[in-house]
Amino acid sequence: MNRPEFYRFHQGERVLPFAASEYDTRLAGLRLTMEEMGIDACLFTSMHNIAYYSGFLYCAFGRPYGLVVTPTQSVTISAGIDAAQPWRRSHGDSITYTDWHRNNYWRAVRAVTGEGRTIGLEGDHLSLAQKALLDAFLTPARTLDVAPATMRQRMHKSPAEIDLIRQGAQVADVGGYAIKDAIKVGAREIDVAMAGRDAMELEIAKRFPDAEYRDSWVWFQSGINTDGAHNPVTSRRLEVGDILSLNTFPMISGYYTALERTLFVQHVDKASLKIWEANVAAHEYGMSLLKPGMSCASVTEKINKFFEDRDLLHYRTFGYGHSFGVLSHYYGREAGLELREDINTVLEPGMVISMEPMLTIPQGQPGAGGYREHDILVITETGNENITGYPFGPEFNIVGQ
Repeated sequence: MNRPEFYRFHQGERVLPFAASEYDTRLAGLRLTMEEMGIDACLFTSMHNIAYYSGFLYCAFGRPYGLVVTPTQSVTISAGIDAAQPWRRSHGDSITYTDWHRNNYWRAVRAVTGEGRTIGLEGDHLSLAQKALLDAFLTPARTLDVAPATMRQRMHKSPAEIDLIRQGAQVADVGGYAIKDAIKVGAREIDVAMAGRDAMELEIAKRFPDAEYRDSWVWFQSGINTDGAHNPVTSRRLEVGDILSLNTFPMISGYYTALERTLFVQHVDKASLKIWEANVAAHEYGMSLLKPGMSCASVTEKINKFFEDRDLLHYRTFGYGHSFGVLSHYYGREAGLELREDINTVLEPGMVISMEPMLTIPQGQPGAGGYREHDILVITETGNENITGYPFGPEFNIVGQ
């Protein structure tokens, strides 16, 4: 029996979230970077970069995956357990490696890169163990970190990406309305969260009938569980006067969008209303600052001053917003486009960023709980376009009557 180290298994029609020309444009930009840096071949190992340059979003399950890009080739490297699915969901060539011998993954990579070349890799993703195998199998002349350059490329969205993100924001709104309808005294967080998730998945299937459906989720938090932005869902039952945090996250072909809102069950007390209104005012002020020429640090400084003037800055727990695109809660991050004191990136047309101020008031103090609003904005030539539709603030979000 012939048991190859790797082979090509191509069957079925290819289905991708973008046209082939979109991926060709991305690869052309990457190859310019490779030429400038003197790189012969790039090996991408992260979910976000493989998806960005090929369309394929892998499921690792303990196995290595890759995308090799040379001046003339773009080849995904995937495990045999996935059969031809990676090829159907990839732009370019696709090689399948087998389990018959250990490290067949690296033999497949070497078949494309060759040996003794200058290799670009992702320094923020490739593990020490895998880097040692890269050195052993590829014997590179040198290795260079291309992660910062690829992040800069991903921060500037194409019109096709912005269209997909816009639809994702609309899907997030659908989830938000479903959650609002499901909120009732006595309902569990998990029940409300499932209503939002189900509504989003059905909406994604309606809008994108040829897509793969996975990874959309909801964080719906109540009471003390609102104190952290990423607190998991529990079975806590809602009570009158509870502060709520609605967070919907539809995932479409690796592209993440979000809607986040503060709500209250039936009634909001005066102390909570004061904090809520202050955070809403900061949210509106922050959105007005997102325009070309503003740096992330300068936006952060201005919102900090806004909160400081109201003696609320010490209740802030994280940055005021971040980029959108190929990212998720378990992969990908465009860390160079976050609204924080230590990020000096200047906003430019075509970038997509959130505004999401959050204040957390400790338990036992008046107005205790976590307050957060979140909108997605596309930076334009003259300002920004808000693509989030679900309303924020007390007028719409005292719910569960």
